[in-house]
Amino acid sequence: MTKLEQLAALSTVVADTGDIDAIAKLKPVDATTNPSLLLKASGLARFEADVRALKGDANAADEFAVRVGSQIVALVPGVISTEVDARLSFDTQATIAKAEKLIELYDKAGVSSDRVLIKIASTWEGIQAAAELEKRGIHCNLTLLFGFEQARACADAGVFHI
Repeated sequence: MTKLEQLAALSTVVADTGDIDAIAKLKPVDATTNPSLLLKASGLARFEADVRALKGDANAADEFAVRVGSQIVALVPGVISTEVDARLSFDTQATIAKAEKLIELYDKAGVSSDRVLIKIASTWEGIQAAAELEKRGIHCNLTLLFGFEQARACADAGVFHI
């Protein structure tokens, strides 16, 4: 039994990569992306046409994240976490608007919102945004969590994943 198989027997394996081939090979349950992983993915031959098509588009980063996320979620039985721009971490309303935009883009790509987690920094404002999004049926994955107080606030807000 490999170490990955041992780990999978005891927990849920989540891939934190934009490497589609690795995801297809290793078969995690869930996957997550972030801007640095998407930047790496943008240099891969498989995404060359996507990058070219989105050049000059004001929403290119979100569009690309959803294009990569849509391919990844097709390979996993669980969910894809897609991150809200970290520059919005201290703006509750902007975080909510960006999350709703990402869900809308996934919907247009044919990916149901129940297969998507919106990844938000666990700042006070991010936690407030997540609480509101959860009420609206948009599940959230809170990240950049460094202490018990943040974890407690996330739990109190009813977020889906910490």
